[in-house]
Amino acid sequence: MFFHHVCIQTDCYEESLAFYRDVLGMEVIEETKDFHGRDYNTWLKRGAFRIELQTGKKEEPLQPFDKNREGLSHMCFCVEDLASVLAHMERVGYDKFKKKKGEIIYEVFGGKLFKVIAPEGTIIEFRDNEEL
Repeated sequence: MFFHHVCIQTDCYEESLAFYRDVLGMEVIEETKDFHGRDYNTWLKRGAFRIELQTGKKEEPLQPFDKNREGLSHMCFCVEDLASVLAHMERVGYDKFKKKKGEIIYEVFGGKLFKVIAPEGTIIEFRDNEEL
């Protein structure tokens, strides 16, 4: 078994698409308009990982992200150079970071990490260590 993709719904499609494509460097592999009652259903990939990005169904407004709901809380990417990933995000103008005690990068269980909030509210963690 292997992990194939995560599906993310958004009411701010253009902003979310730009984030995953331009800030995270994911490649758009397919963009479908008018997909099963949705304005868009788009597949992005980076390496073997894929995101299915879709708008909500028409006439069914999406509820805002709430960290206290059951289900997916955040997703995490391991990176080789945490500081360069952060520098890239700052260079392209992305600034929606979750800070801990005023710091963007902080240590947890012997590794360093930082978190961003994607335009639709998904929390994405970046860490420099595959260990817990």
